[in-house]
Amino acid sequence: MTIVLPIRNHKKSYTVNPQKIIALGLNYAEHIRESDNIHVSGLRNEIPREPILFNKTPNVLIGPGEAIVIPKFVREYQFESTRTDYEAELAIIIKDRCKNITSEEAYEHILGFTCMNDVSQRNLQSTDKSGWFRGKSLDTFGPIGPRLVYNGDINPQDLEISCRLNGKQVQDSNTKHMIFKIPEILAFVSRNFTLEPGDIVTTGTPSGVGPIKHGDIVEVEIEGIGVLRNPVVEE
Repeated sequence: MTIVLPIRNHKKSYTVNPQKIIALGLNYAEHIRESDNIHVSGLRNEIPREPILFNKTPNVLIGPGEAIVIPKFVREYQFESTRTDYEAELAIIIKDRCKNITSEEAYEHILGFTCMNDVSQRNLQSTDKSGWFRGKSLDTFGPIGPRLVYNGDINPQDLEISCRLNGKQVQDSNTKHMIFKIPEILAFVSRNFTLEPGDIVTTGTPSGVGPIKHGDIVEVEIEGIGVLRNPVVEE
C-alpha cells in the first residue's frame, strides 16, 4: 500500500516509505503520571534518564481515512478486558543517511513533520515476554498524515497537539512539553541506529490515552499540520 501525502505550501507530494520506524515512549510527564492506569509492563511513574525507544514495523502504516483494524485473533485470548489505545504523536521524517549526529546538527537531517497515531494493543504489550513489539506493530496500527510540512516551515517544538474520539477531545497538550526535545531525540537515536532517508521517528504521546472500539472515529490534530482522521473497525 502506497501512502502519498501532500506537502503543505508546496505543489508537491511525498511518498511514505520508511525502512524503519523508531518510536519514543514516556516523553511527556503527564503521560508518565497516568501510566498506572494503562497497566503495561515496563511503564514506571518516573522521568526516564534517556529516551525510551521501541520500534514499529512499516506494515502499520495507513493513510488518512483508512481504517484502523483491531484483529480478531486478539479476542481469542479471552482477556478479561481487551484494550487497544490511540496515541497522538508528532512524527519526524528523516532527510538523509545519518549516524552519530549531534544535537546541534539534528535539524539539518530532518525533511519534515507530520501527525501519527501510535495505536497500541495493551494486552499484548503487557503480556508478551519479548516486550512491546507485537502490540505496537500490528497491521494498520500506524496512521500517518494528513500532510507533510517541511522542516523550516514550522516550529515543531511549540505546536498544539490533540486527539478527539468521536468528536470529544481526549488529549490536549503542546510539543514544548516533551521531556526529550527533538535534537536530543535524534542525537540519541542516531547513536544507536543509522537513520536512512524516509525513516520515521515518533516523539511520544501526551496524557489522555484511552481505548478505541469498532465504530469509533479517531482524529489526531497538530497545529500547522492538520487533522489525521481514521475510523476503527474490528476484523
